[in-house]
Amino acid sequence: MLKKNIKVALVGNPNSGKSTLFNQLTGLNQKIANFPGVTVEKKSGVFHIHAQNDTDCIVELTDLPGTYSLYPKTLEEQIPFQVLCDPLNSSHPDVTVIIADGTNLKRSLFLSSQIVDLKSPTILVINMMDLVVKNGVVIDFSLLSAALGIPVIAINAREGVGIEELKKAIVSEISIPKKDFIDTLVFAPEVIQRIKESVKLNSNYAAFQIANNLDVISFFNDRPERKLKIREILEQFEFIPGKLQAIETLKRYEVITDLLKEVSSKKNQIPSADKKITKSLDNVLMHRVWGYLIFLFIMFVVFQSVFAWAAYPMDIVDQSFTWLSKQVHDMLPEGAFNDLLVDGILAGLGGVVIFIPQIALLFFFITLLEDTGYMARVSFMMDKLIRRFGLNGRSVIPLISGVACAVPAILSTRTIGSWKERLITILVTPLMSCAARLPVYTLLIALVIPDKSFFGIVNLQGLVLMALYLIGFFAALGSALIMKLIIKAKERSYFIMEIPLYRMPRWKNIGLTIIEKVKIFVVDAGKIIVAISVVLWVLSSYGPGKEFKEAKEQLILIGDSNQELAQHLSAEKLKYSYAGLTGRALEPLIAPLGFDWKIGIALITSFAAREVFVGTMSTIYSVGGNDPDISTVKEKMRSEKKTLKQVFPDTIWQLVGA
Repeated sequence: MLKKNIKVALVGNPNSGKSTLFNQLTGLNQKIANFPGVTVEKKSGVFHIHAQNDTDCIVELTDLPGTYSLYPKTLEEQIPFQVLCDPLNSSHPDVTVIIADGTNLKRSLFLSSQIVDLKSPTILVINMMDLVVKNGVVIDFSLLSAALGIPVIAINAREGVGIEELKKAIVSEISIPKKDFIDTLVFAPEVIQRIKESVKLNSNYAAFQIANNLDVISFFNDRPERKLKIREILEQFEFIPGKLQAIETLKRYEVITDLLKEVSSKKNQIPSADKKITKSLDNVLMHRVWGYLIFLFIMFVVFQSVFAWAAYPMDIVDQSFTWLSKQVHDMLPEGAFNDLLVDGILAGLGGVVIFIPQIALLFFFITLLEDTGYMARVSFMMDKLIRRFGLNGRSVIPLISGVACAVPAILSTRTIGSWKERLITILVTPLMSCAARLPVYTLLIALVIPDKSFFGIVNLQGLVLMALYLIGFFAALGSALIMKLIIKAKERSYFIMEIPLYRMPRWKNIGLTIIEKVKIFVVDAGKIIVAISVVLWVLSSYGPGKEFKEAKEQLILIGDSNQELAQHLSAEKLKYSYAGLTGRALEPLIAPLGFDWKIGIALITSFAAREVFVGTMSTIYSVGGNDPDISTVKEKMRSEKKTLKQVFPDTIWQLVGA
């Protein structure tokens, strides 16, 4: 059987269903990276399909950032242009799949016609056919295919309809479009012809785009002699970049309008039920007063649920690690290896894995709000409010995404047009409390905040968690206001965002997102935690002084005969270990905050990753404790004594009273 590798690029307008189609095609066979040389997220995946000629095809699919045209205005929009127009780009596709919103075909065909004129194997996919049918629109796909010179396939990505037909089309022989959608050669014949010969292109339109966007593209950076030659051509024929863009745009829309009259018709003009529902909901959810209160209430429900719903699975995980630690301890002979597994690796991992239910819930709610279309409304509502702080309505998405993880949130700022607002958003987004802080918040809240409920549904711990996240949000706004006054810019910003219809969430897409995010959290954090847990166990189990040696010898001598004395000796052994000496050296600096030397150790290790704090505390208290009746890190910390006084009070009221 022959094997064949095919590179496919998925391109389309924002909100056209690209992510849904990508997930349908690749499932969990996905990986996240950055485009070479550019800090823009690239999502790629692989799927296999058997072609008719007994060939096993391995298809590598790249999901390009959404764009409305091939004229790059932002960093994000430069990527589709560079990938599709540069044959030497590492992501340049063998096949380009354009996904178009069937309910807004006129706008989608603008980008489609530009890609057709690039003269490369292309497939046009008409998505959201369920809504097209519901709106009474009839599309003649064979006529549209003949007019564009490329295959046209109707699908419903949400339901998986037409996916198999698309897969077969990808691995079939796709001919290059023979005719231009519009004749761009007439705009600047000498310039286009000379650039085609210089760069070795087979498309007039690719040469026309290079001439118009030479200053903003980067794929000639490693070939400066070509860029210099093109600039000489532009100067020779006095070509002004961008001058002909408006003419080209008008010409394309003229042809598209005539084409749509031929290939589509509408049975009725009755507004769809989806539009009626969207309008009714927006009257409430986007109200100038109630809209903000509803958003605050939704956030309140999210944080209440993170505490309330996650309690039971967290208890199961906690008990499972406790049982596993006891089983490993009993099965293996006493010694350093046993202690390393139980007190080092299992204790560190258990202190983080327990918080997976809360992380999953947080990502569930964020993805749910995005998938239904509500998050776009939040951006629109917040624009007027946060603009006073030097931000933009598009800044809301990175700020809210920062609740999950700051890194992809910062990457998402590329959609903000103004460099000043983009820079301010990048600088303040890390102030938002991300998912890495959630385990730390949860542990400390559970230690000092009583598990009380008001009216049977309002949990006090959930309220405190929401307050901590609000502190991060207000800190971000305050910092943004200061930077607004410091950073100067003459450009005027604007806020344009498409408001999609409300739709039922795609549960499969939400599930895939949760699995992907939790996997990243566990794998990426897990590697750091295991490494630090092993190092920390070594530093906590060995020490240089006489006091450490005496405590260790006495602990071995008494064994299990005196649990109270054994617990005291374990604490002394930890105190004089290498880790203990490091923490005690730091203690004078953090004592005014009420922290002891054990927390000092956790603060040091947390520089590697914030979620390591909980794993460190779990390892420290496992090494330093010898009480078999206390199994969880929360119980061990709560029982901690310092001069007969608890380091962590049972409730916040004891802390205030102290």
